[in-house]
Amino acid sequence: MGSLQQQQGGDVAVIPQSWGGGSNRIAALNVEPGTTPPQSSSNNNSKRFNDKHDDPNHDQKPGWRKFLSFIGPGFLVSLAYLDPGNLETDLQAGASHGYELLWVVLIGLVFALIIQSLAANLGVSTGKHLSELCKAEYPRMVKYCLWILAEIAVIAADIPEVIGTAFGLNILFNIPVWVGVLLTGLSTLLLLGLQRYGVRKLEMLIAVLVFVMAGCFFGEMSYVKPPASGVVKGMFVPKLNGQGATGDAIALLGALVMPHNLFLHSALVLSRKVPNSVRGVNDACKYFLIESGIALFVAFLINVAVVSVSAAVCTADNISSANQKRCNDLNLNSASFLLENVLGKSSKALYAVALLASGQSSTITGTYAGQFIMQGFLNLKMKKWVRNIMTRCIAITPSLIVSIIGGSQGAGRLIIIASMILSFELPFALIPLLKFSSSSTKMGPYKNSVIIIVISWILGIGIIGINVYYLITAFVDWLVHNDIPKVGNVFIGIIVFPLMAIYIIAVIYLTFRKDIVVTYVEPEKDEAADTPVVGFERNDIVILGSFDLSIQA
Repeated sequence: MGSLQQQQGGDVAVIPQSWGGGSNRIAALNVEPGTTPPQSSSNNNSKRFNDKHDDPNHDQKPGWRKFLSFIGPGFLVSLAYLDPGNLETDLQAGASHGYELLWVVLIGLVFALIIQSLAANLGVSTGKHLSELCKAEYPRMVKYCLWILAEIAVIAADIPEVIGTAFGLNILFNIPVWVGVLLTGLSTLLLLGLQRYGVRKLEMLIAVLVFVMAGCFFGEMSYVKPPASGVVKGMFVPKLNGQGATGDAIALLGALVMPHNLFLHSALVLSRKVPNSVRGVNDACKYFLIESGIALFVAFLINVAVVSVSAAVCTADNISSANQKRCNDLNLNSASFLLENVLGKSSKALYAVALLASGQSSTITGTYAGQFIMQGFLNLKMKKWVRNIMTRCIAITPSLIVSIIGGSQGAGRLIIIASMILSFELPFALIPLLKFSSSSTKMGPYKNSVIIIVISWILGIGIIGINVYYLITAFVDWLVHNDIPKVGNVFIGIIVFPLMAIYIIAVIYLTFRKDIVVTYVEPEKDEAADTPVVGFERNDIVILGSFDLSIQA
C-alpha cells in the first residue's frame, strides 16, 4: 500500500484508494482549504456491509434487539479493567491507604467511560480504527514513534498478566514463581488454540471465573462491613496523604486507563454492521455508549469491592498479628487470606483459579490489541499465535529476571511499575483520540460536542499534568536521596533529563499540531431511492459475534 503523501501547493493530503479497504467515508482526497469534501464514488471496496447484511428494515427493529446486536466490544474491553494489574494496585491501595484512593478509581473509570466511548464513536463514524488514522495523519517518523510506544504499552500491559498467571500456578501447584512465568506462554497459546473448538464457551467460562472472584470479594465485603462513610468519603474527597500515595494513585490510574484499550475498542466496533446514515451512526454510538457504561459500571463495583475489602481487613482494630504481617507485604500471591471469612480453606484454590482466568482473558484482549496496532500502523497482518509469542517473549524477560532475583515480592512490585509505565504512555494514544474525535476533518458532523471536548480535555490534561509532575519530582527526589556516587548521579541526570524534555515536547507537539488530513466524506446516496447506501463491514476484522477478532493473514 502506498504511503501518505504531502503535495506542495496547499494543504493537500492524498490517501491511497486501497488504504485499509474500509468505510466509504474514507477515500482518497485532494482537499483545498475552504472546500467541501467530495462525494465518494460507489465501489465494492468502499462499502461497509455485504449483501447479506443489506437489511432495509434494520432501523425499524425494536430498540432492545438493535442494542443486543451491538453488545460485545465494550464487555470484551472491560476485561482489561479486571486484570491482575488492577487487582494488584487495588490491593496495594487499600492496604496502604485505606479508602483514601477510591476517588482515583471513580475518576479513572468515569474518564475511561468517556474515552472508550470516544474510541467507539471514532471507529463507527470513520470506518477506521485509531492506529489507521494515526498512520494517515502523522509524518513517517512520528507514526513509527507512536507505533513503538503503542507496542510498549501492549507489552507493559502483558507483564501483570504474566505475573498474575504465574502467581495462580504457584498457589495451585506450589511451583516457583519463575517457573510459572515460563509456563504462561504455553497456557495462553493453549487457550488461543481452544478457541477453534468453541470460542463462545471459552470466553463465557473465563468471564464466569472472573465474576466468581468478584462475587467472592462482594461476599467478603458484606462480611467485613467497611464503613459506608469511609467508602463514600474516599470516593468523593480527593486525598494524597501518606508515603507513596502519589505513586500508588498514578499506578492505580495507569491500571484503569490503558492506552492499548483505545486502539482495541476503536477496532472492535468495526465488526458490527452500521447503516451508513446519520441515524444509523448515531444509534450505533448510543448503543456502544450504553454497553460500555454497563460494562464499566460492573468493573467499577468490582474494583471498589477489592479496595474496600483490602482496606477493611488491613486497617481493622482487631487485626491479628499474622494478618498484619500479610497486609504489610500484600501482593497478588498472598491476597487469598482476604477471602477466608467467606470461603474458608477453599479460598486459596478458588482465588488462584480466578486469578488464572483474569490473566488469561486479559492476555487474549491484549493479543487482539497488538494485532490491530500492527495492522493499522504498518499494514502488517499476523496470525494470533505468532503475535502472542512475540509479545509474550518480550514480556516474560523482565518478569523472569525479577521473579528469580526478587521472588514474589519483586514480581508484585514489577506490576506496579508496569502500571506506571502505562500511565506515562497514555498521552500518546489519548491526545490523538481527543483531537481526531473533536475534528470535523476526521468526524464531520459526528465530532464531539463542545461539552464533551471541554470535559475530556480537562480530564486528559489533568492526568497528563499529574504524570509529568510525578515523573519530575520522583526522579529528583530519588536523585537527591540515593546512595550512588555523585559522578553516577551526574551521568544519570545527563541521560534522564533530556528524555524528560523529549517526553514533554512530544506531548506538546501532539496537542498543538493541526490536523491536515481530511478523511471524512459525506455518505453517498442511491439516486433512485435518495437513501443512504448500506455497504460492507470491514472484511479484515472478523465479526465479533464469534469472538474471533483476529486479523487474517
